[in-house]
Amino acid sequence: MTRISVKIDGVSYTDDVEPRLLLVHYLRDVVGKTGTPIGCDTTNCGACTVHMDGMSVKSCSVLAVQADGSEITTIEGIANGEWHPLQSAFREEHALQCGYCTPGMIMAAADLLRENPDPSEQEVRDGLEGNLCRCTGYQNIVRAVRRAAQSSQAVRSSPATQAGATS
Repeated sequence: MTRISVKIDGVSYTDDVEPRLLLVHYLRDVVGKTGTPIGCDTTNCGACTVHMDGMSVKSCSVLAVQADGSEITTIEGIANGEWHPLQSAFREEHALQCGYCTPGMIMAAADLLRENPDPSEQEVRDGLEGNLCRCTGYQNIVRAVRRAAQSSQAVRSSPATQAGATS
């Protein structure tokens, strides 16, 4: 057993884990963060995408011991009590059907928007190419990401946000 300490969705955890335990299993089985689904266990689908130290990772390809000292954000921690703009946009654009890929899509899209706050349709498609959806055909997902980007830009440029930034 190896002792790890991680911060997940703002809460610190210290646990003894088997060195071979995948991060996705640690999140679900030890910490109870079941919003991160287990998809393929081979990094092909992206359903298990989380943020580790601010970057998207497929948690089925990271050992829990590799996350020691890291800050992890899951789909459950992305919103801080209210819906994240991506979650709202996915709902409004009907960008999900079965919902299995949705947590990973939203986490990957959040990373994309952090790097590129105003992506083109092709940049969204390129940014999400490691995440698979077998239901939607992607068009509504792309629209949702673009809608969230526009929504986030509106929030950043609103007078209330600008006033808050100067005080």
